[in-house]
Amino acid sequence: MAFEALDELLDERLELPVGGKLYTVPAPSAEIGLRTQALINAAAVAADGGKADEQVLGDAAERDLYREVLGSAHDEMVADAVAWPALKHCAITAMVWIAQDKTAAERYWNAAGDPSRLAPNRAARRNRSAAASSTPSRGSTSGTSTRLAPARAKGKKDRKGR
Repeated sequence: MAFEALDELLDERLELPVGGKLYTVPAPSAEIGLRTQALINAAAVAADGGKADEQVLGDAAERDLYREVLGSAHDEMVADAVAWPALKHCAITAMVWIAQDKTAAERYWNAAGDPSRLAPNRAARRNRSAAASSTPSRGSTSGTSTRLAPARAKGKKDRKGR
């Protein structure tokens, strides 16, 4: 068995629909991918209250990161006068794709970047869980343990002769 050509195995592009047009974001270079991952890791550390790598964040600020992560789609979007919020959403989606994978990028895209919409089922699961723990299940006696007398067969008497 031999390794197949990697470029034939991987679909390394994002296709993002904006304003009725499909923009193709090509895979970034290794350098851009590594820098994007470092930036996202530094931002995550900073968001968790840790000390962010100032060098990484400074380098990202000096470069046109959105242009880099969008590749040729960036210039196409600018030429098409795509609105800033849409271009920004496309760029951040591309960053999520680079740092994680297409599935995570798709979730981010479809949530329109709203963190509360990224896991809409979390609140629903929490509500269901709370309801399940406070609502007695069918047949439950809410903690009481009433024992029912066993049914007697017709014509048979119990020990007391009843």
